[in-house]
Amino acid sequence: MLDVITLGTVTRDVFIQSPLFKVLKERSHIETIGLGTGEVQCFALGSKIRIEQPIFAGGGGAHNSAVTFARHGLKTAILGSVGNDLAGKEIIRSIKAEKITSLMRVDGKNGTGYSAILLAPGGERTILVYRGASDTLKAQDIPHGKMRARWVYIAPGEIPYSVIMPFVARLKKKGTRIAMNPSQRYLTLKKTDIETLFSILDVVIVNREEASQCVGVPREDDRKIFKEFDRLCPGIAVVTDGRNGALVSDGSYLYKAKIFPEKNIIDRTGAGDAFGSGFVAGIARKNDIGYALRFASANATSVVESIGATSGILTAKEISRPRWKNFDLDVDRL
Repeated sequence: MLDVITLGTVTRDVFIQSPLFKVLKERSHIETIGLGTGEVQCFALGSKIRIEQPIFAGGGGAHNSAVTFARHGLKTAILGSVGNDLAGKEIIRSIKAEKITSLMRVDGKNGTGYSAILLAPGGERTILVYRGASDTLKAQDIPHGKMRARWVYIAPGEIPYSVIMPFVARLKKKGTRIAMNPSQRYLTLKKTDIETLFSILDVVIVNREEASQCVGVPREDDRKIFKEFDRLCPGIAVVTDGRNGALVSDGSYLYKAKIFPEKNIIDRTGAGDAFGSGFVAGIARKNDIGYALRFASANATSVVESIGATSGILTAKEISRPRWKNFDLDVDRL
């Protein structure tokens, strides 16, 4: 039996850097023209822009998470969809190179999902996304006979609820533990659908804004957010909060973890996947929330210090290095 199967989005990523990419922060003007973040990454229209050598890598939530599990010493498989093209073949090759069992579906109609990532100084980026085959997985594409694992980790992207929910319910009946990092598509489902899905999850991972949106509680009220999450999800609720760290509830205790200091932030792509899958890998190996949070935080920190969503992912041996030993963690009763 496998330890973990990841299911969800798989893409081919290309990272593009140039000193001519500029970040503008004139909030009033930027918001006036409809770009709500208040910051934009830009370059001269109509010009020829010199870039550094492009870096190609696998990407997507299911792919990035599978690499974490495999490098942490867990027997891992991945189920996703790629196109019948060179990018799809390269993704499958790289998956096998990580000693991950491929359950990948090859889509004969759609090209492999693609992300062009324009890196700005400081690790922030703009991502141009072609979803392609990554979201075309259907119920009949799931090889149920091969889906035998202690854990399944789901990063669903735009894969429909009508595909994911029956699959999750079927696995749950077999005793498989289910973790999910839900996409915006899932957090905006009907309330009854969210409640049905979350009620059978063993781990759910969201960021603070998503948590507030999902349970309808102001983002600053930690205890009330977790009170509602514990009602929705009988398992472990994980809420990430960027540079402030993360909070975790197991229904009895609230764990508050800080982040490890970054040496040099190069690329934030994949940090969320590294944290979520790192947490579940820690639970799968030791069933210890403190260890899981330490590994998750170290994994995410290591990832942002190199280009690509997986190049910085830690192995089980690397987590024992002195840099990752001292970890700021508080535990309070709920």
